[in-house]
Amino acid sequence: MKRKAAKKLLAELSDSFGDLQAGKVETAKFEEKELYLFDESIEFVKDENGFYPFLGGSYLDSLPNVIVDMGAIRFVCNGADVMAPGIAEMGEFGVGDIVVIRDVTYGKALAIGVATKSNVEIEMSKKGKVIKNLHYVGDKLWSEVS
Repeated sequence: MKRKAAKKLLAELSDSFGDLQAGKVETAKFEEKELYLFDESIEFVKDENGFYPFLGGSYLDSLPNVIVDMGAIRFVCNGADVMAPGIAEMGEFGVGDIVVIRDVTYGKALAIGVATKSNVEIEMSKKGKVIKNLHYVGDKLWSEVS
């Protein structure tokens, strides 16, 4: 990727994901997804859902956390959306925000999702699908590159 395009991309992503630094930015294709490599490590994915961090990347800590209980882990790791009753705790986020879904025991990242309800709405209703699963441990991308 040309230096000017890389600077523009880093600036655009920094608005959503905090200060991003990279000496070298490259792109690659995987099925319908575009992968963004920073210094030879996959850091971001772009598809019809927009940009979001790769689960094995180093920018997960900049995202709000959603901690799911033990009963939800198996479903999330098979690509299911997150249901409100399966959430044990969560940070603050709004509708449309990208979140990292973690397990309650070890805090390991299981998936990246986009919130369909804010944390306040989830706490009030406590029912229904609340986070759309975008990328999870065990999906094709994860299995291919991890």
